[in-house]
Amino acid sequence: MPCRTLLFLVGPTASGKTAVGIEVALRIGAEVLSLDSMSLYRGMDIGTAKPTPAERARVPHHLVDIAEPHEAFSAGRYLEAAEAAIGDIVGRGKRPLFVGGTALYLKALTEGLFHGPSADWALRNRLIAEAEERGVPALHERLSAVDPAAAARIHPNDLRRIVRALEVHEATGRPISEQQTQWGKEAQPGRLCHIVGIRRERAELHERINRRVDTMFAAGLVDEVRRLLADPRGISHAAGQFVGYREVIAHLRGELSLEEAIEKVKAHTRQFAKRQMTWFRSFPQIQWVDAGLDSAVLDLAAQACQAFGLAGT
Repeated sequence: MPCRTLLFLVGPTASGKTAVGIEVALRIGAEVLSLDSMSLYRGMDIGTAKPTPAERARVPHHLVDIAEPHEAFSAGRYLEAAEAAIGDIVGRGKRPLFVGGTALYLKALTEGLFHGPSADWALRNRLIAEAEERGVPALHERLSAVDPAAAARIHPNDLRRIVRALEVHEATGRPISEQQTQWGKEAQPGRLCHIVGIRRERAELHERINRRVDTMFAAGLVDEVRRLLADPRGISHAAGQFVGYREVIAHLRGELSLEEAIEKVKAHTRQFAKRQMTWFRSFPQIQWVDAGLDSAVLDLAAQACQAFGLAGT
């Protein structure tokens, strides 16, 4: 049975998507598909703020714990897993509801996938080191020289996308803007995509991020990372670069004190949330639900259902 409509509940990290998504799913007869590049990995639970076993018991969750930390997991592989999960959910008479904050996956599901060259980690690390020394805007200026079209649509502080654009140009000799011909096309012709976002005031979001990071460390994040590093298979470069894991790895190597690691995780998570919102601005179709200090999860779920055009029960 083909799926004609996909629902997405998105927002920056710590905005409250997980709790709201579960309540939305219960109201509309949906099952949740994770739209999170970090929750894919088994054993990476605390630092990813993965839905808890109790939360997953309330509503079935898909695309969680489907890869090992040592594996490389591409956007293409995610799309394949997502389509299989969508078919399973629809075949049982349920709605698929994507919940998460990975904008690349959102773009791939709604507009198709750009198949670029594989990651060149030596080049990426060199560019990242340059950004740390000279500042991200310096890399953006370089991108402007080789690919003005890409530079015009990428924020000067969006390090990940700037590095990828420069990487593609160096690998292929052609601007990424000329190669991303698959963007802007429907991933599945005839499929409707409704996107609702949860957003909060910056100061409140930052406070939620700080509390979440403190909770992660109190829950044993350092021990979780220590176990991952002890696995003979290791941890993939991509997984090891996730915010929270990168800083704890540096701590375990003696490069940062625990207090320094905690503060860096907080700062980097706040920066990550800002980049997410920059990404989401490229989706003008998102209908935003504004959450405040006193917003109850059930009220936000009701607003999200209304934005989806579904009354819920």
